[in-house]
Amino acid sequence: MSEKLIRVGTTYVPVKDVEHSAKWYAEKLGARISYGDDEKAILNLADQSFFLVRSLEGETSNFTDYNGNKRFSLTFEVDGLEDLYTLHTEFKEQGIQTGDIEDRGHTGKNFVFSDLEGNLFDVWSVLSPRFKALQKEAFSEIER
Repeated sequence: MSEKLIRVGTTYVPVKDVEHSAKWYAEKLGARISYGDDEKAILNLADQSFFLVRSLEGETSNFTDYNGNKRFSLTFEVDGLEDLYTLHTEFKEQGIQTGDIEDRGHTGKNFVFSDLEGNLFDVWSVLSPRFKALQKEAFSEIER
């Protein structure tokens, strides 16, 4: 069966203060702000669009698993352990709430961080082979 869904294009993240959160994502995570109003901001980050949507107090994108653990709903990828450790250090130096680097029993390592509103995100040290191949192909085109 062929793949029907090609990629994730947009992720919606609930925030209390759209402007303040958009600035945080730009300053701390390197997102580019492409649109903003009182109800939403559109950011370009990690090869997709993030909509920061004004939400009620206390809303987050997190959920609780069956063991009672608060969980994230999105994992970012970096290209290897060295990049993971470097990013982890940078986040801590910037004052971003950042968990410990974990070995979860699968390839690579991970850590969790949160934004200003308490939305949790995961970072994994393994860049997907398909994305890596696409990046290599794009850079080859540029060099020609």
